[in-house]
Amino acid sequence: MPVFVWEGRTRAGEVKKGEMDASGRDAVEEKLKQAQLGDLVVKEKKKGFGFKLPDFGGGVPEKNLVVFTRQFATMIDAGLPLVQCLDILGGQQDHKGFKKIILAVKAEVEGGATLADSFRKHPKVFDELFVNLVAAGEVSGILDTILNRLATYIEKSQKLKRQVKGAMSYPITVMSIATIVIIILLWKVIPVFENMFKDFGGGALPAPTQFVINMSNFFMENIIAIFAALFGTIFAVMTFLKSEFGTKAFDAFILKVPIFGPVVRKVAVAKFTRTLGTMISSGVPILDAMEICAKTAGNKTIEAAILYTRERVAEGRTIADPLTETGVFPSMVVQMISVGESTGAMDQMLNKIADFYDEEVDVAVAAMTSMMEPLFMMFLGGIVGGLIVSMYMPIFELAGAIKGD
Repeated sequence: MPVFVWEGRTRAGEVKKGEMDASGRDAVEEKLKQAQLGDLVVKEKKKGFGFKLPDFGGGVPEKNLVVFTRQFATMIDAGLPLVQCLDILGGQQDHKGFKKIILAVKAEVEGGATLADSFRKHPKVFDELFVNLVAAGEVSGILDTILNRLATYIEKSQKLKRQVKGAMSYPITVMSIATIVIIILLWKVIPVFENMFKDFGGGALPAPTQFVINMSNFFMENIIAIFAALFGTIFAVMTFLKSEFGTKAFDAFILKVPIFGPVVRKVAVAKFTRTLGTMISSGVPILDAMEICAKTAGNKTIEAAILYTRERVAEGRTIADPLTETGVFPSMVVQMISVGESTGAMDQMLNKIADFYDEEVDVAVAAMTSMMEPLFMMFLGGIVGGLIVSMYMPIFELAGAIKGD
């Protein structure tokens, strides 16, 4: 979903600025008008280049956010006023950036703003899920309970993210090591062997040895062009993935990849059900909850499926039937959601699904890692071992000739 930068003026003449995720410029303007802002200027934010990992804290460590949320809930439950809670939490916060934000929220609340609106002014730290849950907690009078749910949600999301990063780090590490080793062999080691073979004289070299030497010579003669092509390819791929079409294509593709696809799907199911269950149990309207679930899905295919379901729910249909039509979510998940809808225990059922799929992700990541380890070791050993053996083949032939004489 595109990001829009906006600027507007309040009725009191104060100029306000910010960013907003929305389907289009009209949607942004509509929301700003509802907030009673005028003289609107809305522009789509230009996209930069490079990969960006999703981060719940937006520069503030998740650990700090969890501790803040837990302590805030405890203080509210103990009966402390909001301003005093924020003053204490801001004063004891070690992270300078987060401390500044907490004290700014405190100043807003002192000025008469609601806690949710104060949090909303810092979207890089408190995202839409956080703000909407806090707003629901303020309206219903169970802010301490909502904050504890939020802390639990962030902790489980953090665990899920660590699992995915752990699964991805192994192949990236192995491929990086393999690339570095091959470059060193082609650049430093193989030329030494080539000079040694020339000093020995003799006839033609074995075909594998000659192929590796030719590859080394090509690498040395075209090293600048090779690295330029490599960086150009990386830049082109990153640019493609940043585009709307590229993101959709990659997200659809990754779900179908044999090893990674099932893990990505399970992660998406766990995140969707956990988010939706937390929001429904906190009193957030179902349509608002599904919109936030779509924005935080992390995959365009999953996002499109959730938004399609939301549109059908807005027409009066159940959640389960449109989810089945998308073909994205497993049938077991859809059936359990259907049971939850019919029994009126949707939030409990969603949390049970999330707990189940958290365990499934654990098992899937462990299985994927155990499967990849021998495959990558064979790959690394085959490439490096093949290069080394091809260099020693002439030496073996020379030793055999000497022994024969």
